[in-house]
Amino acid sequence: MENLDIYDLKILRILQDGCRLTNRELAEKVGLSSSPVFERVRRLEKEGYIKKYVAVLDKEKLNRGFIVYCNVKLKRMDTLNMDKFTTAIRNIEEVTECYNISGEFDFLLKVRSPDMKYYREFLIHVLSQLDCISNVQSVFVMDTIKQSYGVPI
Repeated sequence: MENLDIYDLKILRILQDGCRLTNRELAEKVGLSSSPVFERVRRLEKEGYIKKYVAVLDKEKLNRGFIVYCNVKLKRMDTLNMDKFTTAIRNIEEVTECYNISGEFDFLLKVRSPDMKYYREFLIHVLSQLDCISNVQSVFVMDTIKQSYGVPI
């Protein structure tokens, strides 16, 4: 972050709140002219500060509002099982996030599904079919209190 000045940080804050601004609108909010803002955004993209631009979709309208966090324990924490698990998880669309964690479990998954019945079928026919897994513990989200998409800057 030492390469970023106050204008870069301001650009990042504004873009992560809503990236559909025109370059001109962004420049007005930042307090610079369009040309330097355009160059700064390109540099921030090139240097990897901005990874991609996305639309935040309504999970309820798309029938994916049922969220489950799964704690997963592998049979053995070795290279073979890690590779098998991570390769499989990357290809399962219901798993929207996966973290390698410390503690009693090895991974934390965020799974989106339409409802409990769908999740049950997913657990039986998809997740439980991975032979590298020894244990899964599911935690069901009852309500979302806070959800942030940005990074505190």
